[in-house]
Amino acid sequence: MVLTWRAVVLAALGAVPVALWPVPGVVLVWALVVVGVCCLDVALAASPRQVALQRSVPTAVRLGTPVDSRLVVTNAARRRLRAVVRDAWPPSLAAEAHDAGRRAHDDPAAPVRAARHTVDLAPGDAVRLRTPLLPTRRGDRSAGPVTVRTLGPLRVAGRQASIPVGGRLRVLPEFTARRHLPSRLARLREMDGRAAVQVRGEGTEFDSLREYVVGDDVRSIDWRATARRGDVVVRTWRPERDRRVVVVLDTGRTSAARIGTVDDGAVNVGGTRLEASVEAALLLGTLADRAGDRVQVLAYDRAVRARVAGASGPRLLPAMADALAAVEPVLLETDWTGLVGQVRARVSQRSLVVLLTSLDPAAVETGLLPVIDGLAETHQVVVAAVSDAEVAALGAGRESVEDVYDAAAAARGDLDRSAVAAVLRRHGAEVVEALPDELAPRLADTYLALKAAGRL
Repeated sequence: MVLTWRAVVLAALGAVPVALWPVPGVVLVWALVVVGVCCLDVALAASPRQVALQRSVPTAVRLGTPVDSRLVVTNAARRRLRAVVRDAWPPSLAAEAHDAGRRAHDDPAAPVRAARHTVDLAPGDAVRLRTPLLPTRRGDRSAGPVTVRTLGPLRVAGRQASIPVGGRLRVLPEFTARRHLPSRLARLREMDGRAAVQVRGEGTEFDSLREYVVGDDVRSIDWRATARRGDVVVRTWRPERDRRVVVVLDTGRTSAARIGTVDDGAVNVGGTRLEASVEAALLLGTLADRAGDRVQVLAYDRAVRARVAGASGPRLLPAMADALAAVEPVLLETDWTGLVGQVRARVSQRSLVVLLTSLDPAAVETGLLPVIDGLAETHQVVVAAVSDAEVAALGAGRESVEDVYDAAAAARGDLDRSAVAAVLRRHGAEVVEALPDELAPRLADTYLALKAAGRL
């Protein structure tokens, strides 16, 4: 049994007869009246177990995009259904509901109590309820049970039951770095020769035939074409564009750190380091695919958490977003030996291997540094890490003694990371470190620079 505010008011009205006839029996009689009214109202209320529920929700939605959960409520009981229905979702979906009884007259965007709907249905009738959702966290989100609280005709008391109803929503990465894609694609077209800039240098991919001139390598002479034309003809080559790009996201404990971001000049605590890595991986993967390269994505700590391989063209970005949607940081040290083994098992020819990790000195010296030589001797390695805007802001403080100490600690941390980056460069790796909003475009620029230099 559940009680409403009307039951409290009914009990409070008992003060009137008690004041008129101040004897103990009046209190008992009034209490029995209240209990009797509540029991009668419960008996006349429809059973919540006889309510048919069906929930529908999109399979996937991008982070920050509004979406609706639709709940069809059918009154299968013989009594009229007067109920409050709660469509439960995790707090990270920021659920809001709208009163179904007043939607025809009021603004449907006017929010009422979260995820609660008031329904009034005759036997056999049905209504569709809409619960707006706004995802604020990436990952898989499962719906909770639907709670139905039915009330009697007096709306004094009623019954309540929580009924499991299936529903799952996959929240995909937001991919805010998409705005950097057009400018990088324009640079890529220049590199490919479709604009004014031409890429020079020897390559291994056939381009065209032309007449022989003094100084050409005789090994480039096409003898069959020469025999057909009667003039000496040579083959021209261009740098290969069909390369392999392997993007590896470190999902170990360092990826769980919260990173400060700059918003309108103010430093705020943003998402985890992994969130910035996901944005960078999506931009780089999309750009490399447009360049004709074959892209693989791997999320790893001590086990493979996500993998994308074999997808290209329009299928690549949805596959990456779906695979990385449910990846979360794991509070374990990354097994770098196993990670290198995973890369070698997937690519044997020279490839671009991008490691999205941290430049934390302790983690790099004990994990990445011992295995970087074996990886860099076969592949072009790029180590990309996100820097903390909050640490950068601490380095500028000079107003008090505490600020000076914080600035000294921040400067010391910068020196340690710079030293680690220098060591990685000596071992043959490129190092990219940038703020969360700048990591994705900086990594894309590094990829284009390596491609233009023929280092892939």
